[in-house]
Amino acid sequence: MAAGKQQHSRPWCPFCGVEVGRPSETVQRTMKEFPAGRCQCGAVYVSDATGHSIGAAMVECLVFACGDEWDLAWELIPEDDYLTGIVEDYDDVTHQICPKRNLDGRAVRGILYFVRLHKDIAEVAARFAKKKELEAQTAAGAAAPSVEPARDPKRQKRIASKPLVKQLAEAGDVNALVDLSFDDKRTLRFLQKLLYEPLPEKRYYVAWLIGQVAARLSTREPAPVADMLHRLFEACSDSASMPWGMVEAISAIIAARTDIYGAFTRHLLNFMSDEGTREAALHGLGEIAAVRPDLVRRTPFYSLFPFLGHDSAAVRGLTVRLLGRVKANEVIFQIMALQQDMSEVVIYQRGEPARKTVAELATEAVAEIRKA
Repeated sequence: MAAGKQQHSRPWCPFCGVEVGRPSETVQRTMKEFPAGRCQCGAVYVSDATGHSIGAAMVECLVFACGDEWDLAWELIPEDDYLTGIVEDYDDVTHQICPKRNLDGRAVRGILYFVRLHKDIAEVAARFAKKKELEAQTAAGAAAPSVEPARDPKRQKRIASKPLVKQLAEAGDVNALVDLSFDDKRTLRFLQKLLYEPLPEKRYYVAWLIGQVAARLSTREPAPVADMLHRLFEACSDSASMPWGMVEAISAIIAARTDIYGAFTRHLLNFMSDEGTREAALHGLGEIAAVRPDLVRRTPFYSLFPFLGHDSAAVRGLTVRLLGRVKANEVIFQIMALQQDMSEVVIYQRGEPARKTVAELATEAVAEIRKA
């Protein structure tokens, strides 16, 4: 028996005992991403290769089981609503269980964390998932861009450099930047560095370019774009640095590929409490709402209602624009009251600045809400 326990085996589902497939990255990218999978019995699972992030794996697995409905996940009670299980000594490289916790001199400490919802909760989650799918299909402009043509592997690849990327960005040559991104993944990093610009019009323009390049690159290689999103979020959370252009770039990427990166939308609300990032977050949420208003409505967007009376005209105008796009009928009277506000604000469209009054934005918002 002792010898048998030392044999490597394929991982199995702790609920039904059937072998499970290798976890893979989910199609829609999220903030803290673990490879995930689904068993034929209905259980879902995620892989933590280090075994050091079990808490985060538990949360992501439960949210994944609930169809990415965070509010539903937080309402559930262990045992009453779902069951959990862990398979230890998992090696994500070879997709097998290694009881000795060592394979060819390499430490094996991974786990597979499983969640299986009870039948009634699973049915609720399925209805949420179906509704989300229908909203995604009917949302205006939500169609994914065409898949980029495969580049000729025999062609002479170009090497990215900061001067070259800056030159292409200043020329607005999106096609060349996309080609360069396929040749050299450092292109995205060089573009990110161009965000460190004190002039907002330049930051918004570079952010828009990043969104366009990321949208096309992600049709074939979504992982580098997801990695860039993680870097941008980390840069925003660094108290020792100025997040110039970071929130703008995050928003541009999400708005360009809501089908893959839409789950990041809710995290933009975290930047509303900081005066330095508030306007960029409102602008970004507005850009996403223009494509997928349902993504914004799934967040606690009602926390934005007080900004309709903010001292800053820019904050009032951007809030009005956003709430009009999500058809926030809940505050239509507050928005109508701003139709007499002649304060001017700058709105960036495709990276280009345009001047409008709060009154104009309020009138447009009321028209959008009444279309609903």
